[in-house]
Amino acid sequence: MKLDRTKEGFKFKKFIFHEFIPNLRFTLKWLLIAVAVGLLAGSASALFLISLAWVTAYREANLWIIALLPLGGLIIGWVYHRFGESVVKGNNQLLEEFYNPLKVIPLRMAPLVLFGTLMTHLFGGSAGREGTAVQMGGAIADQFTKWFSLGKTDRKMLITVGVASGFASVFGTPLAGAVFALEWLIIGRIRYEAILPAFLSAYIADYACADLWNVAHTHYSIPLIPELGIGNLLWIIPAGISFGLAGRIFAKATHLWSTLFSEKISYPPLRPVVGGLLVAAAVWAMGSTKYIGLGVPTIVDAFSENLPWYDFLGKIGMTSLTLGAGFKGGEVTPLFYTGATLGNALSGWIPLPVALLAGMGFVGVFSGATNTPLACTLMGIELFGAASGVYVGLGCVVAYLFSGHAGIYNSQVIGSPKHHRLSNKKGKHIGQL
Repeated sequence: MKLDRTKEGFKFKKFIFHEFIPNLRFTLKWLLIAVAVGLLAGSASALFLISLAWVTAYREANLWIIALLPLGGLIIGWVYHRFGESVVKGNNQLLEEFYNPLKVIPLRMAPLVLFGTLMTHLFGGSAGREGTAVQMGGAIADQFTKWFSLGKTDRKMLITVGVASGFASVFGTPLAGAVFALEWLIIGRIRYEAILPAFLSAYIADYACADLWNVAHTHYSIPLIPELGIGNLLWIIPAGISFGLAGRIFAKATHLWSTLFSEKISYPPLRPVVGGLLVAAAVWAMGSTKYIGLGVPTIVDAFSENLPWYDFLGKIGMTSLTLGAGFKGGEVTPLFYTGATLGNALSGWIPLPVALLAGMGFVGVFSGATNTPLACTLMGIELFGAASGVYVGLGCVVAYLFSGHAGIYNSQVIGSPKHHRLSNKKGKHIGQL
């Protein structure tokens, strides 16, 4: 009996000194870092969103400025060529530094991508905002590596914290932001080492942006959610396949334009000049600004109105051209646009409510293009409510499967193939990181 008590006492001491106290130290350490990064990244996102709303309003009130898009492209191209060669890879640079931590990301990434994105939207390019917020968050977070002399393992966690903060604050979705930061790193795997600081920083950043700076986010509504019977379950499959293929087309089109511009125009600052000419000419030919900027009004309309079936193709074309030419901004809001309008178009063939299909497409195309089905499912629940969870979740998973291993992030590596029949040698594959 005495021996048993001795064993139990030894186990208790071992738990206290080898698990509880180290976990407590870890929690306190990353709580402080997460609060600091979250406040800074959330404030940066607030500044970005306020500025973005201003330049968008100015452009819409002064449409003549779209004719100056080539000039805007020249300015962006020259500034990055002169001052931003060390940060020109954007989101892919964050991924590469996570896989192989070598050099702290220069803080200049934050102001440069902020400037480039605002210029892109001011002059009429078609881009999003996620890339900007994620890059600002990642660059800000990585500075703590220098300030606190952190090692490679902690630096990987810092990058994850920065990504979670930027994503959560720019969209107002802390759960999705945290899981996105853990899920986007390796296709088919989630990194749990940083789960605590990622969630902490995501909520702090969202609080800083929405509450401290009082920046509002767009609200979407799905008023009717039908019961999930066998018939409705089966209709999710063709919808999800369509969303996955759309995400694949978006990613392939962007990479195609980027490769084409790189091969045909050797001087980088001239690439967005030519791209700006093409985008401005397309706007003039169509006589509409529907496919430039963020496109939030059209996204909102997709939940309640009948839109032209080709809207999703128009957005893919304009955004892939804009970003492929070297303009700055994110891809995610254009992916929301693509998915919502595609879901709207599918409502003519699939007997589900138009708002539900638009919501499924909203996150489904995003899931297929970024290979992050769990984050996209959580985003759908945060934005549309828990009642839509099964529909958006299944739609995101099917889209993820049918988009293949293509994605908008070139530097993503494959941790686990999407199907056991797919060779691990297909694409960039990684074993242990």
